[in-house]
Amino acid sequence: MLDYQSLIRFEDIDLDAPELQGLDLLIGMRGHADAGHVVSQVRAELLDSLNPRLLATFDTDQLINYRERRPQISFLGDHFAAYQPPRLELYLLTDGLEQDFFFLTGPEPDLAWERVTQAVVALVEALNIKLSVSFGAVPMPVPHTRPLGVTAHGNRKDLIEGISTWAPTAELPASFVNLLEVRLIEAGRDVAGYSIHTPHYLSEAEYPQVAVGALEYVGAAMELGLPTDRLREAGRRLETQIAEQVAGSPDVQKMVDNFEERFDQHVPETERRSLLMSADAEVPDGEELALAFEAFLSGMDDQGGPAVTDS
Repeated sequence: MLDYQSLIRFEDIDLDAPELQGLDLLIGMRGHADAGHVVSQVRAELLDSLNPRLLATFDTDQLINYRERRPQISFLGDHFAAYQPPRLELYLLTDGLEQDFFFLTGPEPDLAWERVTQAVVALVEALNIKLSVSFGAVPMPVPHTRPLGVTAHGNRKDLIEGISTWAPTAELPASFVNLLEVRLIEAGRDVAGYSIHTPHYLSEAEYPQVAVGALEYVGAAMELGLPTDRLREAGRRLETQIAEQVAGSPDVQKMVDNFEERFDQHVPETERRSLLMSADAEVPDGEELALAFEAFLSGMDDQGGPAVTDS
């Protein structure tokens, strides 16, 4: 079996340095649960605003299936250039309150999950990380006109109890971050995670509101002052576009009304009932949702709204 330590290349740092010991770790990986492009937005905002210092890089050549997730490259008339390799990295960031924390971010590995979790757990132990917090977003049949819900998970009861608006017992396709949470808990480390509920019909577009929600939850858990002003402003502009598109489509308006009714019925019962369905209704069919909102999202693109892209 290959050594997990071969996956990491450290910059010129001393892991035993006092200023690197005892901090918290934020985890955001693009892949399985990135509805509304939450990870991409949070990553961009944090790395642009919080004086990032690169500490370590993972060898993505060992971790990514390039034929399934092809990197971007530029074609400049007569030649190729500016290849953009996938980058899974560990940063040191400083928030608005002058507090340092680590940020592990990049694409979810396609391969070697157990080796990567070993490497991250070893990092957590070497740096004596106090709390590891992950975030993501999942598509749900909920309306954009109501507060975003969340499913909280982990072993820090003080950071997750009474927060979830949907807490099912279910068998689900795993993500790497799910496995990492399991392995960190097994190692006796403190972990919390927040999966933000994103309106299904907006999950393929860039939805700033979900990034704001993620930053609010992780910021509260880690006691950090994280930047949200630009994302809030982008969200306000998007809300105007959405309102115009909904008002112009009776079918879309009817579906949003149905989501609102279902949401309002179940809010008092969120600790024991799913927002996905009522007692006499099934989960909305994905094809039905896609057809109803194809023109809606297309109209957003025509008016300068976020383009729908693959996650």
